[in-house]
Amino acid sequence: MDLEKPPPPQRQDPAGCLAVAIRIPVRIVVLVLVVPVRMAWDALVVGGRFLNDTVLRPLGRALLWLGRAVFVWPFVALWRYVVVPVAKGLAWLGNVLFVVPVVWLYRYVLTPLGHACAWLTRGIGAGLAWLYARVLTPVGHAVMWVLRGLGAVLAAIGLGLFGVVAWLGRYLLVVPALWVYEWILAPVGRAIAWCARGLVWLVSMAVTGMGIALYWTARVLFVLPAVGLYRWVLAPVGRVLAVIGREIWDALGHAWRVAGRISLAVGRFLASLFRWIFVEPVRWVYRTVLTPVGHVVRDVVLRPVAEAARSVGRATRQALTAARESVRQARADFRRMLFGEPKQREEVARREPPGRETRTLGSSTTALTKD
Repeated sequence: MDLEKPPPPQRQDPAGCLAVAIRIPVRIVVLVLVVPVRMAWDALVVGGRFLNDTVLRPLGRALLWLGRAVFVWPFVALWRYVVVPVAKGLAWLGNVLFVVPVVWLYRYVLTPLGHACAWLTRGIGAGLAWLYARVLTPVGHAVMWVLRGLGAVLAAIGLGLFGVVAWLGRYLLVVPALWVYEWILAPVGRAIAWCARGLVWLVSMAVTGMGIALYWTARVLFVLPAVGLYRWVLAPVGRVLAVIGREIWDALGHAWRVAGRISLAVGRFLASLFRWIFVEPVRWVYRTVLTPVGHVVRDVVLRPVAEAARSVGRATRQALTAARESVRQARADFRRMLFGEPKQREEVARREPPGRETRTLGSSTTALTKD
């Protein structure tokens, strides 16, 4: 038993030395050509993302809000405060002017008139049914009896005539026609069919010989040279072109990945440079200068101003509440002076207690046992 792990099989290049000779120069040339394209592409992607985040998306939101304010909200207000009330008014007017009169006309005019017409129709139908049952039915039975007798007589006469005509047709037409078919037409047809089969066999043999000759002529003149051209010229050239194309495609993929790594490294270097030149100084200024100044402004200026504004608002609300209460009281006094005191509603004795109280063992809500 072999305990050692066998070495992995070596990958054999199916293309041979041609692919190895083409691979390295092609990859070098393609890498030199692809690196600027990849860096330009990455720069365009970063610029597009920055433009989308800082310009296009806020602009789209602003245009969306503007479109709603210009087109959607006016139509919503028009629908809600103009069209709907007008439609409700027209519906009420149509109900009063058309629906109510039509319902009254149907209920008090058309319904009694229809009942009268139905009663009259039922009377006429009963009269017609009596006429059919007592008069028309016996007359129809008598007529049918007479017609059945005439039909039986005519049927007997027709059967006799049909038998005579059938006998004459059999011995005057059918028997001579069968004799002519069996002793004249059938032998002549068999002879014609045998001659036609022989002629078809001769034509088919001639066509088969000509087809075989044309087949071998076309095979020698066209097929064999085309097979040789494909096998000894086109197939080797196609294999070489396939190897070259595959190597160029692999070189493009490899160069695109390497260019991505190079572009990523350059982008990170530029980002770090931008951060140490611009971002870090701005952050230091914000953290060490602007933040303490802002705290001082907030504690010394903004908070006292906010407290004063809140106290002024509170006093204003209290004054408005007191004025509103005095106006309400004056309006109630004026109404009482003009119309007098409102009538007090008389209390009615109820069978149930007014509040939703919990029932206990010592109390009840029925009329016989409540306190």
